[in-house]
Order: sequence, then structure tokens, then C-alpha cells
Amino acid sequence: MIPAHTLDQLKHLRLDGLLAALNDQATSSAAAELAFDDRLSLLVQREIDWRDQKRLTRLLKAARLKVDSACIEDIHWRESRNLDRHLATNLAGCDWVRHAHTVLITGATGTGKTWLGCALARQAACCGFTVLYTRTTRLLQELRVAHGDGSFGRRLAQLARIDVLMLDDFAGAPIEAGERTDLLELLDDRVGTKATLMTSQLAVNQWHAWLDDPTVADAILDRIVHRAHRIALRGPSLRKAEQNDQ
Repeated sequence: MIPAHTLDQLKHLRLDGLLAALNDQATSSAAAELAFDDRLSLLVQREIDWRDQKRLTRLLKAARLKVDSACIEDIHWRESRNLDRHLATNLAGCDWVRHAHTVLITGATGTGKTWLGCALARQAACCGFTVLYTRTTRLLQELRVAHGDGSFGRRLAQLARIDVLMLDDFAGAPIEAGERTDLLELLDDRVGTKATLMTSQLAVNQWHAWLDDPTVADAILDRIVHRAHRIALRGPSLRKAEQNDQ
């Protein structure tokens, strides 16, 4: 029987995983037959698993993914989607995050761009990376407000520390001159240091025209396109397909 004060010390040290494992072992006849070293190993592993799960829960909550249930294991691999299984599998390993690369996912409405992006972002969180999802227009509006209240520099610094920034629906609305400049600063902070994931209905070769400023467009695309992994989804709307299956 473990003394109460020892249990209190474990609580004080926040070893909740180990404490739960101790309670389980106290009621397990199988655990009682194990050698001390084996029991200790199980206790330590339980604490590690508990901390990993707690960190993942915290990372996913902070990520605010639009589709928080999306995961790599549930990807639809139908050939009509034009989804390269080899590329998607490599991306699931998260080396693109470690090497601060960009992932560009394009395709028509309903082809699963946001879902796939969220699945890759969730996988990054599972690997221990910080993630943030945002719609591009919403983030640009937020940065515009930050100019007015004096928090622009601080907000840029916060965004620059995020391991994976997912910009959903990029080029989904007209962009103003100030927003182009803010976008350039945002991406300049990340190039070569942090990973960015972008989804868009527009093909990448149309982004230059959308930016509507040759000089700034060249600078922005230079930071986006180089060292980028491209996924151009095709096929009919997955939403319609799901409705037809019901």
C-alpha cells in the first residue's frame, strides 16, 4: 500500500500519468507478479504517454482547425482526385515542417482542399509542432486592425513563431495594397524558418495576377513557390458524392 503522503507528493509534482498507473497496478494481480524494474518501466512509460497526449490536446486546441476530425488515415485515395499517394505519405512524415517548406493545395470547391490541409496540419501537431489555422481574408483583416491599435509588430512576431501556419482559401477575395504588404511581411518572416500550408481555388499560376502588383507579387511568390510541395486536386465535389451516398 502506497502511503498517502507519497501520493500527495506525486500530485504536487504533477505526475498524473504515473499516479494513474500506480492506481491501476494496485488493483492488478498481473502487475503484482512483475519485477520492480518492469513495473517502474511501465510507470514511466505511462507518464510519458500521458504528457504526450496532454501536449497534443493543447496543440490541437490552439490550432483551431476548421475540420478537427481530419486525419491522414481517412484520406480518400480515389484516382479521380489526382492525389499522389507517395507525396501525401511523405508529407505525413512532417519533414516539410522540419525543413520549413511550403505545401500548396489547389482545386475547385468541394474537392477537399481544406480537409486535406487540416489532416496534414493535425499530423504536424501529432509530431509535436505548433499549428494555427486561419482563413486568409480573416488574418489580413486582423493584421489591418493591428496596425490601428499598435499591435501589428507583436502579432507578426507571434505568427512567426508558429511551426505550421495554415492559410485557407488563399486568393479567395480581392486584395488591397496594404494587405499585399502585410502578406509579404508575414511570409518573409517564415521563409526558411517555419512551414506554411496554403489552400486555394485558384491555380498557383494565377496568383501573380490576383496580387495585382508585379513587384510585390514577384516577392511574395518567390517566398511561396520555392521549396513548395504542390497538390492540385481534381474531380467532382466530395460533398455531393457524400450526399449521394446517404
